Amino acid sequence: MRLANKVAMITGAGSGLGRVSSQLFAQEGAKVVITDLSETRAKETLDLVHEAGGEAIAVKADVTQESEVEAAVEQAVEAYGRLDVMFANAGIPARGFGLTPFEELTEEEWDETNDVVLKGVFFAVKHAVRAMKGNPGGPQGSSIICTSSAASMVGYPGFPQYGAAKGGVNALVRICAAWEIGKYGIRINAICPTHGMSANFILPPDAPVLGRSHEEMGGEWIPEHSPIPLKLDRPPAILDNAYPALFLASDESMYMSGVSLPVTDGGTLAQVAIPFGDNWRENLNDNARKGSFNG
Repeated sequence: MRLANKVAMITGAGSGLGRVSSQLFAQEGAKVVITDLSETRAKETLDLVHEAGGEAIAVKADVTQESEVEAAVEQAVEAYGRLDVMFANAGIPARGFGLTPFEELTEEEWDETNDVVLKGVFFAVKHAVRAMKGNPGGPQGSSIICTSSAASMVGYPGFPQYGAAKGGVNALVRICAAWEIGKYGIRINAICPTHGMSANFILPPDAPVLGRSHEEMGGEWIPEHSPIPLKLDRPPAILDNAYPALFLASDESMYMSGVSLPVTDGGTLAQVAIPFGDNWRENLNDNARKGSFNG
């Protein structure tokens, strides 16, 4: 088991990537501390872990409130005696999911996203480090994973506050790895999902947990119709994001720190921004013959 004898806390674990990761981490031997803003959703995830034979506790916590994050970490240590892995996963999209023009964004809308996406990660990392430094035997081998986004790497239209906050997560990861926590033997990395995220991400917190990715819910999967360069016979799933998080939580990534890793990308971010179209090769050849291709 890849996480045997490890204690892992996951924020935003009531649905989506947090729920799937809770199940996966427990399956791989971790004792999981399931935290979520919704006590009901956290309990549902707990039941799923227990039904599969895993060990876990559920803690209600609002990541925008430092006192609640601190208390959740304390409960983890009280229950299991240590904290080896923090998966700072909780996040929300921009209100309206991109419908508000930039010049009409309010301070409230900006703060609402940043309080969860960036400040919530800061609180989780801060209190995880404190707990890990107190582990029996020391913090060596402890791992922190943050959920960032492809929106931190390219300009997604319509929700600048979300992309800016996720870019801040990447910067925090680099600074902590290079200067703040690496000296304790604690590593920190981020995953940057592109595809395969839960459809619950854009739904209200009290909506039923759907348990599938946007792409899985989009009807019949026809690879040739997908904008993803990698053509597989199935759509990207939430589990495709959870497995990289598992790798970063495990000892397999022991010397990996400060990385913001694109996952479920399928070559999407490797593409140039110029819209060449389906007949790009023929168009390039025509332009080259005409001497009009300027690179």
